[in-house]
This record gives sequence, structure tokens and C-alpha cells, in this order.
Amino acid sequence: MEEQRQTAVAADHGHTHELARDQHVAISNVIMMFRPAIVSLVLLLLGLAFDNSWIPAPRFFDGWIRLIYYALAYFPVGLPVIIEMFKAFVKKELFSEFTLMTIATIGAFSIGEYPEGVAVMLFYTIGENLQSLAVRRAKGNIKALLDQRPEQVTILEDGRPRTIMARQTAVGQTIQLKPGEKLALDGQLLSQHASFNTIALTGESKPDTKVKGDAVLAGMINLNTVAQVRVTTAYADSKLSKIIELVQHAATQKAPTELFIRKFAKVYTPIVVVLAASIAVAPALFVADYVFSDWLYRALVFLVISCPCALVISIPLGYFGGIGAASRHGILFKGGNVLDALAGVKQVVLDKTGTLTKGVFRVQEAVIVDGYDRKEILALVNALESHSTHPVATAIHAFVGEADHTIPLEQVVEIPGYGLTAMVAGKKLVVGNLRLLDRAGIVHEVETSGIPHTIVAIGYDGRFVGYLIIADEIKPDATEAVNRLKALGITLTMLSGDRSSVVQAVAGTLDILAYGDLLPEDKVNKINEMRSINSRIAFVGDGINDAPAIALSDVGIAMGGLGSDAAIETADVVIQDDRPGKIPLAVHISKATRRIIWQNITMAFAVKAAVLILGAGGHANMWEAVFADVGVALLAIGNAMRIQRMHF
Repeated sequence: MEEQRQTAVAADHGHTHELARDQHVAISNVIMMFRPAIVSLVLLLLGLAFDNSWIPAPRFFDGWIRLIYYALAYFPVGLPVIIEMFKAFVKKELFSEFTLMTIATIGAFSIGEYPEGVAVMLFYTIGENLQSLAVRRAKGNIKALLDQRPEQVTILEDGRPRTIMARQTAVGQTIQLKPGEKLALDGQLLSQHASFNTIALTGESKPDTKVKGDAVLAGMINLNTVAQVRVTTAYADSKLSKIIELVQHAATQKAPTELFIRKFAKVYTPIVVVLAASIAVAPALFVADYVFSDWLYRALVFLVISCPCALVISIPLGYFGGIGAASRHGILFKGGNVLDALAGVKQVVLDKTGTLTKGVFRVQEAVIVDGYDRKEILALVNALESHSTHPVATAIHAFVGEADHTIPLEQVVEIPGYGLTAMVAGKKLVVGNLRLLDRAGIVHEVETSGIPHTIVAIGYDGRFVGYLIIADEIKPDATEAVNRLKALGITLTMLSGDRSSVVQAVAGTLDILAYGDLLPEDKVNKINEMRSINSRIAFVGDGINDAPAIALSDVGIAMGGLGSDAAIETADVVIQDDRPGKIPLAVHISKATRRIIWQNITMAFAVKAAVLILGAGGHANMWEAVFADVGVALLAIGNAMRIQRMHF
């Protein structure tokens, strides 16, 4: 125990030292980022002090010397922007914000407004740096929220603990997890029971008690006793690894609003340049006392104000904020485009098992036809179901016991939406729904109208030999989720491959429209029918048979805790803890994100339009133009970051 305590103290000390080092590096990086701006600011303030006689100026501070001095003040912040402008030229992007800033500031120097030229580029650089910090913070928050896997694990070899790198851990090895430690890989609990904090996966720190044989996932924190876990998935293939990868790639998926602004800027910028040139030259034809330098100054002010920085930066930052806010609640969006799409969804289609119900089945009753050995038939069924990962198979294993793998099963086939078949000593074994028996040509007489639960029928050697009654439970927050979605004006429909009587019983409890007895292709056909009526549909499912419907819908939502990898990889949104209550929350976050982004767009256009008119009329100078541009950008950034602090 003392050795363990010392190890824990050493680990804590090392972690504290590493955290302090990371903070020091972060501060150093920020100082490096702002160093050019700091140099320019000091030189600018000193120059202004000389110009305005705040301090005595040297006699030589005039003419070419003054120009060279302000050029030196301009150089640290101006050169990077000019370089970016030429890089954009290489990409055939002639009219970017870098072009606008370069033209405006060099123009200011050409008419002798040196301090304004430096100030424009200085405040632009400071604004860009602040925006970069905000984006970095948003990305860092998301990564820190999710990527909490320990780098090392303790494995047991011949009963002795040994520490190795998590990435080197092989499937089948046993991990020893002490209280307070975080699991690095997915696995199966070998201990009799253990409690875990699942905040990294679900966004909530409520303890989740697991028993022997239960699946435990990377990111879960052991809370009480020492636990042993057998690794079932490689480090790179764990659910948490895939989740991190999904979120890290989310930023590459541009939302329609973001794409529109980028396209808009490409058209908007050349128009602004032409207008600025017109402001500088056209008045010569109409104004009697035309002075070129005055109108050129107005044109330069116009250029500075027109720079679309606030829009180009704050919009993607808004989507980062929305993705980060959702991640904190255990909801993963695969891109800003998905946030936009979900905000416009008018109909949500839901699978039943694992989505609205727990998917944790229990065998209520086993009915075997007289003349057949009950124990033998159940053993055959259990052996066949061991080839399936469906929740029904788990329920049968729990009811019958350990599967007998000595039973000679051949030609095992799983038919999605139906069940399983196999050959046993030349006799065909069929286990699934009643439609599978019909398909196999097996006559059965089962009165199902009075059974509001799932029936697993059994056929053997061409004859009906019995059935199992299996019950599922509605998830505790399913009713609340349905009510909240309805309150958002969303129509709900449930599609399921289960019997219609079972589906209607669940639908009646939740008060939603439902269809049962559907095969995967039937779900696809139903969704196509709905899409012809509603422009945008979201489908929520968890099984491999839901993957086609998820892919077809405008927004596919997968239950990620117990859901299949196919559903999770196909989906646009992943709910990590399988709670249907997170569906309306995801919609709410997407609507809030879109609202904030349009607030930024409206604010930027309104302020810029007002100051552009003032600048063109000569009522706004270069300083006001700078503050209008940078001020709007900073306000937009603050508004975009606000979503990460919202309580949903």
C-alpha cells in the first residue's frame, strides 16, 4: 500500500510538473505571437509622442527620417500581411483581406498619414492574433475534453503487474485498474463489479456500476476497488479514439453559411476595390474644389472599413463553439455543416431497440412444443445465438447460460431483420422472428396478438418447436425527449423491425406515430416517402441494420455507447451515452449556434454599412475605420465564444 501511495504521489507530482511546463510553453507562445505587435506599438506611441510634442522630439525627426521611422514601426506587423497577400496571388486569389489591408496602409503612407498606416496594420494584427487565440482555445477545449486517455497502463503477466505504453497493449491482455485511474482501451470487466465515472464519454460524472462481463470503454475512470479488464479492442480502434478522430476532422466540414461567406468575400472584395478607386477619382468630374489627397484618404478609409475579417473568422469560430458545447454534453457533431443541417430539421425518425428502449432484453418465458427436449432445444438456440452480437442474443445467453461450443453448427447465416440459421447434424435450425419461419416454409400456430413483447421463434428440422418471449424497457428519459422534440415543432416517427404489436405498444406509451415489421430496405423506403413530404429529416439509430437509413437521411444520428461501429461511422452526429434526451439537446445547440452566427453576420454588415457611408462622405477618419473593423471582429468573436458558456 505504501509503495502504491508513493507511486501515486510521484505520478501526481509529475503531472503537476508537466502541467506547469505546458502552461509556461503556452505563455511563451502567446508572447512570441504578440511580439511584433508589441514592437510596433511601442514605436508608434513614441512617434505619436514626438509628433504631438508630448515629449521633446529630436531635431532630425522630420522628412525622410520620420518616414523611415514609421516604416520601421510598420515593418513587424505589415510584412507578414504583405507576404500573405503574395501567397494569395500565387493561388490566384487577387482580392483577399490581405490585399485590402496592404493597399490601404501603403496608400496612407503615400499621402503622408504614417501613424494611421501603422495603426491600421497594428490593430489588424492584434485582432488577427486574438482571433487565432480564440480559435486555438476552442480547439484546445474540445481536444482536452475528449483526449483524456492515459499514455501508460498496468497489465498483469503471470499475476504480476507491469507498466507498458497504452499503444503497445494487445487485445486479450489484462489491465489492472486502480481506483482513480482512467481506462486507456476498450475491454470487458473481469472483476465481479466496479463503478466508473463516464464523464469523458457522456458529459456526466454520475457513477455507472458494471458487473463481470460488461463492456467498459476507454475514458472511464475507476471509482472504488481495484478492477481487472480484458482488452477487447486495439488502442487506435477504441470508441474514444474514433470519437476524438471524428471531432478533430469536424473543422474540415464547412457549413453552408461559412461557404457562402467565403464565396461572398471573393465577389465582395473586388467590388470594394473598384468603389474605393471610384471614390478617389470620380469626384474630380463633379467637385469644384477637388483635392486628390483628400478623396484618396476617404477611399483608403473605405477600404479599411470594408475588410471582411469579422465574418471570415467569427463564423468558423461560432461553429467551433457549437461543436465544443455539444462535446461537453457527450454529443459529437462531425462538422459545422451538420450543425446547420440539424437546426433546420423538421422531422425526426427513430429506431426502437437501443434508441427509445434500453436494448437490454430479458427472457420472460420459454415455450417448447411437447415432444421436444426443452434442454436440448435451448442449448441449440444458445449455441446459434453465440454467433450474433444482437441484444436478443445476450438475453438468451443470460437465460440459458454459457453456450455449448461443442455443438456442431455449420453454415451459420445471420439475416438482418430476420434472425439466424444453421445446419446441425444435417438438420436445419432456424431462430428469429416469425417471418423467418415463413421464409423457411415452417408452419407455425402462435397467437401473438395478446403478447406485447418480442417473440423469438424456433424451427428445427422443418418443424416449429417453440418460441421465447423477450421483453425490453423504454428508456427513462424517452418520454421527456419526445415531448421536448414536439415542443421544438418537430414531427416524430418510429420505425422498427420488431413486431407491429410490440412497436405500437411502445409508440402508444410515447404518443408517436410508428411502423413495425420493417426490414432495413423497408426503413429506407419509408424515409424516401417522408423526404418527399418534408425537406429535411434526421434518423436516429444504433444497429448495423440502421446504417443505410442513417446514410440516406439529411442528418444521421447514432447512439454511440452501445451502437455498432457501422452506425457510428456513417452518422453525422454521435450521442455517446445512448440517451434519447440528448437528441432535443443537440437540436437546441444547433439552433443556438446558427442564431449566434447570423447575429454576427447581421452585426458586421450593419456596422460596416454605416461606417462605409460615413467614410465615403468624409465623416470617418482612418482611426475610426480601424476601430470599426477590429471592434466588430472582436465583438463577433466574443459573441461566437458565448455559446461555450451557455447552459442548455
